[in-house]
Amino acid sequence: MNLQISGHHLEVTPALREYVISKLDRVLRHFDQVIDGSVVLSVDNHKEKEKRQKVEINLHLKSKNIFVESCDSDLYAAIDLMIDKLDRQVIRHKDRLQGHAHEAIKYQPAPLLDVPPQ
Repeated sequence: MNLQISGHHLEVTPALREYVISKLDRVLRHFDQVIDGSVVLSVDNHKEKEKRQKVEINLHLKSKNIFVESCDSDLYAAIDLMIDKLDRQVIRHKDRLQGHAHEAIKYQPAPLLDVPPQ
């Protein structure tokens, strides 16, 4: 998987990079058909007293793109929230791919026909 981690108004340290990669391993354990992904870590200074940490990820899967974002006052907590949301979406996508709501016609029992006795 190609993974691009970037920062917006934030320098991405090796510790942050390793933390994101280690958390993404949990998602890859459930679903291994991930082609590439991009993670954006950002800091928004809307209010002087409170800084809002924001994490966004865009995963390109074999048949779908998944976008997840989360915000928190702590960057590591925001990453954990983002991974939880992403994990739920990936598991739901995997269940939809593998779920077989109806059996194939050839495996359904044949209807019994009323045949008069001879």
